[in-house]
Amino acid sequence: MSHERSVKATHGLIALPLLVATIPASIYGMVWAAHQSIGWLVIASAIVCFATFVSLFGLFTVEPNQGVVLTLFGRYVGTCRETGLRFANPFYSKKKISQRVRNFESGRLKVNELEGSPIEIAAVVVWQVVDTYEAAFEVDDYENFVQIQSESALRQMATRYPYDMHEGVEIALRSHGEEIARELRREIQDRLAKAGVEVIEARISHLAYAQEIAQAMLQRQQAGAIIAARARIVEGAVGMVHMALEQLRQGGQVELDEERKAAMISNLLVVLCSDRAAQPVINSGSLY
Repeated sequence: MSHERSVKATHGLIALPLLVATIPASIYGMVWAAHQSIGWLVIASAIVCFATFVSLFGLFTVEPNQGVVLTLFGRYVGTCRETGLRFANPFYSKKKISQRVRNFESGRLKVNELEGSPIEIAAVVVWQVVDTYEAAFEVDDYENFVQIQSESALRQMATRYPYDMHEGVEIALRSHGEEIARELRREIQDRLAKAGVEVIEARISHLAYAQEIAQAMLQRQQAGAIIAARARIVEGAVGMVHMALEQLRQGGQVELDEERKAAMISNLLVVLCSDRAAQPVINSGSLY
């Protein structure tokens, strides 16, 4: 596979004054030769004038972070990266390729993640051309190639990971942003290497369940959150009950038999685990 090679072009500020001065000089020589009836000098002056006019098409400009691909009758000559006004063979075909850093955001793609749930996913890809030969000749339209291959890589990557974390899962799309970004960048770079493109960064910009299951998944997440919160509350309540019984036993203020302990534990757990404020009830009689 061929790669980019640099070519130097003459500084345009040197060639331009010579060309501009040659055209009026050749016209003057052609008119003077015609008055003097010197036929060969008329022809020579006309040829010089025409050649100088054609040579003006050899002038071109190169902007910063831009490469101009030069070809001669279909053969690749090289790439000029020297900025400013430049002059080269007027018969060279010149194609300008920007090497500035660019980015685009993919559309929202609907794919099935690892567990089969439909999700919506989109990504932002930051990229730039690093090899103008490959960008110009290895692919038909490198900008369109970057977009299509990036979306294809995003689809492929999304099918290898679940949306959310649960037992048995090491990496998930929602919870492991850095790992997923590195994997996505590697996946896109592998596909764009032949186009002379370097992927600088790739990150997920949108991630959500598809609309048809979004409500059900939201309810599942809410249920999981409620269960986790309840488990934490019960764990704390049991610890507080154990601490209360232990302090009563050590202080010796109250002697509780097993039935009274069970009643106290039940009451404390109801108070501590309830999602509503407890309503106190005053017992004016005996404990029994």
